[in-house]
Amino acid sequence: MGVKTAHVAAAGCALLAAGVAALSQNAPPAPLAHFHHVHLNSTDPQAAIEFYTSRLECEKRKYGAEDAVWAHRSWLLFTKVDAPPKSDITSAIWHIGWGGGDNMPETYRKQVEGGTRFHTPITDLSDQCDGKGGNGRAFFSYIDAPDHALVELNTTAADNRHFYHVHLLSKDPIAASEWYMKEFGLARRGTAPPSTEVRYRCGRQTAPSVTMVMDDVSIGIYPVGNAKATFPDVWKGRDELESTAGHAVDHLGFRVDNLDQTLARLKRDGVKVTGAFIEGPDHIRIELLEDHM
Repeated sequence: MGVKTAHVAAAGCALLAAGVAALSQNAPPAPLAHFHHVHLNSTDPQAAIEFYTSRLECEKRKYGAEDAVWAHRSWLLFTKVDAPPKSDITSAIWHIGWGGGDNMPETYRKQVEGGTRFHTPITDLSDQCDGKGGNGRAFFSYIDAPDHALVELNTTAADNRHFYHVHLLSKDPIAASEWYMKEFGLARRGTAPPSTEVRYRCGRQTAPSVTMVMDDVSIGIYPVGNAKATFPDVWKGRDELESTAGHAVDHLGFRVDNLDQTLARLKRDGVKVTGAFIEGPDHIRIELLEDHM
């Protein structure tokens, strides 16, 4: 297996605050990277692998010499840690997600009967917590996965039961999305500029938000205010998102065709690049690698 890696971090708030129009003008015409993996910390990687492959649509495979999970077209990779990793929703990686198909109540029932633990039970997405209930068309739930990683299971097309999304948190979702678009060529869903309107659902901020696509993985960025309202005890006395390093979901991995050229371009753009635990937008870790498997 030929794998060449590095870790990448943003240069700071100045880049994220740059104007949307200026960044859009410089946006690359084609993807500059591809989604490769989600890297998790686990006290028992084998048990975690067994959980994901027995409860969700994915399979156990070897990644080099290591046991891993092949999830649709992406990898779940694991690092064994001695102490439980951080699981509070205080970093930029909110959760990873699988499709639940077009009959979520049935999917949820089977998961519960199979012993899956849920952090958040099945919830009607249209329920505004006003006593009127929802329309019963779309649902979501959050699985309490091994090491307390958060995994969303939600209503999708009938044939989508695979890994398909990552949701991030940000102090400025629009600015963060422009960084990903500029530096890695992610495509934003929709043709209109993202709305700056602040919106809430059940007292939790849900917008402004931006959804991008990297290959077949949807990457959504949501306001950190959602986490602050959902987990007030965890966020008491805290204002900033912390590094994803050391959390149950430690970092994301992007594959590039030429690592050296990519690093040189990123440095020219003012992005801080090193080979270790370095931060990116909202203190997220992103691993860059050439993978010639």
